[in-house]
Amino acid sequence: MATIYDVAKAAKVSPKTVSRVLNGDAPVGSKTRDAVNAAIAALGYVPSNAARMMRSNKSGLIGLITGAISTSPEPIQPAGLPELLLVQGIQRIIGASGKTLMIADSGGRSEKVPHLIKTFLEHRVEGLIYVAEYHQKVELPPVPDDTPLVLTNCFDERGTPAVVPDDRRGQHDLVKRLIGAGHDRIAYLTLREDIVATVLRRNGYRDALSEAGLAYDPAIVQCCELDNAEGDTQVLWDAIDRMLQLPSPPTVFCCGNDRMALKVYGILRSRGLKVPDEISVAGYDNYRVIAETLFPPLTTAELPYSAMGARAAQRLLGLISGEGRDDRSLAIVAGPVCWRGSVTERRPSNVSKFKIVRED
Repeated sequence: MATIYDVAKAAKVSPKTVSRVLNGDAPVGSKTRDAVNAAIAALGYVPSNAARMMRSNKSGLIGLITGAISTSPEPIQPAGLPELLLVQGIQRIIGASGKTLMIADSGGRSEKVPHLIKTFLEHRVEGLIYVAEYHQKVELPPVPDDTPLVLTNCFDERGTPAVVPDDRRGQHDLVKRLIGAGHDRIAYLTLREDIVATVLRRNGYRDALSEAGLAYDPAIVQCCELDNAEGDTQVLWDAIDRMLQLPSPPTVFCCGNDRMALKVYGILRSRGLKVPDEISVAGYDNYRVIAETLFPPLTTAELPYSAMGARAAQRLLGLISGEGRDDRSLAIVAGPVCWRGSVTERRPSNVSKFKIVRED
């Protein structure tokens, strides 16, 4: 492999002159520059990026740690695929900045994260982004003050710069749209009780009901996620069966995510109920592989992963340039409601005061 000394010898200049041509940090005559560039091309010389890093303390590298690539418990399960939109949103911004994104997958194992951070620091990354597989509180090892860190889809107690989804507003806006379509008995089938999103979304659900003058009815709200596919289906079946037998049954089932909504479609059809003619269904995430291929297509609130990734990358680049180093505020990103054919518009009731604009 050719060295800078080989280039200098071929161009009949000093190694220092070759360095000046490579780095552009001092004036060099055009003939000398042409001779050096010709020698570089002829010898196939590749400059040492490590040496440049040592001199400038700028590697041009950004480290990204994520579990989104391999969080699926089974190879056939699509878990993790929507979360890749976060990574894509980050890559678009980092790529446009001229820096290089290095990605490490944790395999969903938190004990691997400290080693991955250490490895990135050894490669002298200019900044780090940590992406969680779902909205949660995390505890990461501290990083040097001169290496900015941005958390994405998560937050910590230290006030590390973070970007999270606006789960409360997302559920609020979805339920508001359902009320505007004439629904006043909106069942809510939630995700696990121990996750941040469930608490925030339930609050958003209650906010929308309160604004419309509707009472919160615990009889049509139930957790239907147990981290067990077979168990989840049984709990869903029981919840739907019980709610449909109420004196005033729900007219729409609002699901914790689109995967749950997919199961609800099947359960309702097994009971001979048509969606949305006899019962409406709404999801959450806008997981388009599900939402757009179901029949009828699923009304859902979008989890704004791509926008969150872009916001995280922009914030990190700002921190690297020295902007907002003292800003500890949480960046909260909202997504739209995607209105599709799984929800029918009922006759306006006394609470239906919201104008509906249908989105195909």
